[in-house]
This record gives sequence, C-alpha cells and structure tokens, in this order.
Amino acid sequence: MSAVSDRLPAFPWDKLEPYKKTAAAHPDGIVDLSVGTPVDPVPELIQKALVAAADSPGYPTVWGTPELRDAITGWAGRRLGARGVTHRHVLPVVGSKELVAWLPTQLGLGPGDKVAYPRLAYPTYEVGARLARADHEVYDDPTDLDPAGLKLLWLNSPSNPTGRVLGKEELTRIVAWAREHGVLVLSDECYLELGWEADPVSVLHPDVNGGSYDGIVAVHSLSKRSNLAGYRAAFLVGDPAVLGPLLEIRKHGGMMTSAPTQAAVVAALGDDTHVREQRERYAARRTVLRRALLSHGFRVEHSEASLYLWATRDESCWDTVAHLADRGILVAPGDFYGAAGAHFVRVALTATDERVAAAAARLGDGPR
Repeated sequence: MSAVSDRLPAFPWDKLEPYKKTAAAHPDGIVDLSVGTPVDPVPELIQKALVAAADSPGYPTVWGTPELRDAITGWAGRRLGARGVTHRHVLPVVGSKELVAWLPTQLGLGPGDKVAYPRLAYPTYEVGARLARADHEVYDDPTDLDPAGLKLLWLNSPSNPTGRVLGKEELTRIVAWAREHGVLVLSDECYLELGWEADPVSVLHPDVNGGSYDGIVAVHSLSKRSNLAGYRAAFLVGDPAVLGPLLEIRKHGGMMTSAPTQAAVVAALGDDTHVREQRERYAARRTVLRRALLSHGFRVEHSEASLYLWATRDESCWDTVAHLADRGILVAPGDFYGAAGAHFVRVALTATDERVAAAAARLGDGPR
C-alpha cells in the first residue's frame, strides 16, 4: 500500500527557499510578500473575548456554542444578504484549509468521482481530491465541464491568486447549471470582505440562489478579515442536507474549534469596525505596491479584490521571482497556482507599512 504522501504533489513552497535566502541577504532585510499571512495585531476586543474564555476545561462541541451559531447566522444575513439562515445551515470548522483538504474525503468521494476547480487556483483544492483518490479537473468556465461523474465544484470569488471576482449574473448561471446536473457547489469566499474595484457577492445571496440553499455551501474564514489566522477559525453556511452529515462525520473525527476560539469568533463577527480599519490598512498598502510595480514595468491583471496583486513582466515567473529576490523582495511564482500562471507572480499585501514602503523604494528606480 502506497503512503498517503505519495498521492500528493511536492510541497510548492519548498522551491522558494533559495530565493528567500537571496532576499534575506539584502542590506535592509527581506520584504516577504510571498504568503498571505496577516501581520497586524488581533483586535483588542477579540483578544479580550479569548482571554475571558480561557478557563475552558471541558471539551467544546463540533457544532459550536449556540452563541457562535447565532453570530454566524446574524453575520450571514447582515453582510451577505442571506435570508432564512438557521443553526442547521451553519457549521464551524478548524480553519478553511483543513476543510478544503479533507472535504472530498468527508463527502465520501473516491475513484471515478470528479472534483473541479478554477484553472488558476489555491493548490489545496487539488490536494483534497488527491487525498480522496478522486479525479480532478480544472476549468475556465465550469458550465463547459462534462457533468458526468462531477460531484464537487469549487468556486473561488474573490480568487486566490488572481483577485478576480465572479459577478452576480455569472454566479447565478453557474449555480443553475450545477443544480440542473446535481453537482454540489462549494464557494470559497474567504476574501469576500476585501473588494477594491468590485463588490463581491456570495452564492448565499437570494439573487444568486433564488432563495434556496439546495446544493450550495459557502466557505468563510476570519483569518484575513480579522487577523485570526493563528486562531484557526472558519465556518460553512449552506445546505443543511450537506452540513448535517458533515457534522456527524466531524463529531466522530473530533474536529472541533477550541472553546476560547469560539468565543473570540463571536466577538469578531459582532463587530464591523475592526474590519473597516483593516480594510483601510490593506487598501493603502495595495495603492503603494501597485504604483511601484507599474512604475517598475509590471502589468497587473484582475486584482479587483482579495489580498494580492497578480502581476507580470511577460517572462517566466521564476525569472521574476529571482529579479525581485535580488532586490530583497520575495513573491510567490504564479505556477504554484497552475500552469496558466507561468508568467505571473502573486504579490501579497500582508506586510507592515514599513516593509511595503521598503519594497516600493527598491522598485522605485524603474524597470530593469
């Protein structure tokens, strides 16, 4: 029997290590724009909620506290325009990456079943299919896929890595097609609150789903919007016929969010002020980096939302990575996200104001 690891591709980030060493040797230090990990403080009200719940000696529940489920349903209505969301429509998860990686397995998919995801996409969609021994397929337009055997369709809007946003009409068309063919739609919306030149819409909006959650589930995370990547806090909202069995499976697997983290999520979802403040930080950094990249001869495509700039100099992404590493700037090569990204790099907005200013200064002497 082959090891589970044999089913998986090589971990892509290991290939960046030589370039990271080059960038770290810059006299003014590295500017790491390769990974979208938050660097700003966890908002104080969230920290206080975590501390207040620190005395939690008992096991938490997989479904979460009633207060957590209330917070999720309230937020989905207030922020996403979802209607009629009850506790049966929600499920907390231990960070969204865990969910993406193990969902096909938990859905019972296997050989002969297909999982589809965008041609340029977060690598863990493929990993999840491989872990389940399911087939996987990429798409430009999901409605062009052969629906035979297609069991799970991943959408990602706003996109990681491109920042592209699927409009309301496009989402409506895709959801209708998936329902016609009995395909489950999982919409990864973790960057939905970070729209810059577009206003992202959720598949949970009644204009998209016709007021029904049949066959659709949305994935949301607090990692980016609330700086809670270290807390591992995310949740699902959607079809109870999907979430009910998932809850039972996850109970057996002990896949529970810690009690203090659940309390912190309640605080985070109940406060919009810190989200606006964080958006302003990212918007300012985006402006600085975008201007610097353009002045240096880059072209930026899509990037109307999310925490990244999808940029190209019309050369191999690895040549661009090396060029920037020589200037002490580390970015992610586009081919980490699929062959279609071979001439792009992904530039994260998740660095301090000081490091973003340093990157802009290093790019400021024009194209090379």
